[in-house]
Amino acid sequence: MTVRVGYFPHNNSLFVLRHRGILERALPDVEWVDLRTLPAPARVDVKTALPSQHSDHLYSEPGYDFIGTGFTPPVTALANDRDIVYVGISGPRVENGRLVTKVGNGIDTVADLKGKRVGIAHGSWQTTLLLFALDQAGLGWADIEPVDTDVHDGGALLLSGDLDAWIGAYPGLTAVEAATELRTLVDTESVFSHPSLWFTRRDFAESQPEALRAIITALQESDAWIIENPRAAAQYFVDDITARGGTADLDAWESALRGRPFGIGPVTPEFLAEQQRAADLLAANGLLPKRIDVTAAVDPEISAFVGAQRSPATAH
Repeated sequence: MTVRVGYFPHNNSLFVLRHRGILERALPDVEWVDLRTLPAPARVDVKTALPSQHSDHLYSEPGYDFIGTGFTPPVTALANDRDIVYVGISGPRVENGRLVTKVGNGIDTVADLKGKRVGIAHGSWQTTLLLFALDQAGLGWADIEPVDTDVHDGGALLLSGDLDAWIGAYPGLTAVEAATELRTLVDTESVFSHPSLWFTRRDFAESQPEALRAIITALQESDAWIIENPRAAAQYFVDDITARGGTADLDAWESALRGRPFGIGPVTPEFLAEQQRAADLLAANGLLPKRIDVTAAVDPEISAFVGAQRSPATAH
């Protein structure tokens, strides 16, 4: 049976695994599905909805059986009645990005964002970070003008003045830091742990447990390699960007990878509490169609396997 694994550069672990040939040793019929080639999701009103492309592609053709994303997509999937299960999480990625504005524009705190244009990659972890930050400041989604941007395009919009604030992520944030003086309105660490995470369909987990375990094991092996070879891993991203006609800085990518945790751990009570808080806030602000219980996506057997497989090299 062909096992389809969805990947894209934003999940660094799966993107590197795609190029390493490790999983193919256990699953010769694995099919790698580049998420960037799948049909674009329908546009949503950034004020009133979250896009659900990741969960949609889990349940449609062409699609995939397994995926790694940021913090928000599993919540969106569950709210849209997708029967998913968590596979595992990385350590905190608190150095990956932050909410910034340009110095001198009169915005000194998150509270000053009321009525302002804030750029995010809507539906990613950035939506959750912004909503958590607004909630801490006593604001809600309706108090700002959210602008859906690409992870990289947002930096250019901030520099041009088309955005008042932006959630930037490395390595794209590096170029903006070099171009202007930025004020950090909120860092990631003060808001939430922001792990990478992996999830799958429940029917795949139940019908193909050996394939799922093979994916988990291969990811652990590949992540250990990234830790030991960050520059070689960074080259995969640079080569991909170059092949698409762009430019990329190998040093910046290496630095970004060195600053991120690798390895898959089991879901934890702390992670689930963050997911539930995000789900509750998203629903309360009208971004989800209904309230959910994230513990419905926990499979103790998967968590036990992930915990047993986690190696000392990647347990950080």
